[in-house]
Amino acid sequence: MSEQSHSIPRRKLRPAATPYVFALYMSAIMALLMCFVITAANAGINPDYLANVLKAYQLAMPVAFVCVLVVRPVVIRLVALTVHPH
Repeated sequence: MSEQSHSIPRRKLRPAATPYVFALYMSAIMALLMCFVITAANAGINPDYLANVLKAYQLAMPVAFVCVLVVRPVVIRLVALTVHPH
């Protein structure tokens, strides 16, 4: 049997959702990485390290999401000013 015969059809969002999906993934990943680093730098790695990281992430993730949405147009403009088009 082919691989496609076992695949489950997936629903996808419309292309108009791209900036929001990008912002969600980018902010989720970056906020988590920064929480790991900043928590280690501030409190060290101790038995409460993971709990402290997750507590910081609860605040950092929504803030990072909004920041990515706000900053994205500025970054796109800066890249356009810096990089030659095709």
